Amino acid sequence: MNPREVCLLIGREGEVLWSDASDSAVSLPDSRARWEALWRLRGEVEEIAHSHPLGPLAFSAEDETTMEAILLALGRPVRFSVVAPDGTLLRADGREARLAQEPPWVALLRARSGMT
Repeated sequence: MNPREVCLLIGREGEVLWSDASDSAVSLPDSRARWEALWRLRGEVEEIAHSHPLGPLAFSAEDETTMEAILLALGRPVRFSVVAPDGTLLRADGREARLAQEPPWVALLRARSGMT
């Protein structure tokens, strides 16, 4: 499988509520279906994760503007994660941390992203 960016909406118990993927390893274009899923699941979503299958382990400038729009739309805090081959970065309450122990859904995200 070719590497591609994937997005997961994660629920309170760490369950994957919804996912989608791009055809690109370096971008995840905006999607009406993703926004509709986020709005439909807004009461259940606790975390929004996406992959950078080729790296870096960092939020991009586009990620920053998207996260800001999501927080404004939801009117409440959610966590954001970016998963790369060498780790997972979590942003919650304005703070970032590289996770020492990754949640189970990270393996699924890496597999769907074509990371080895």
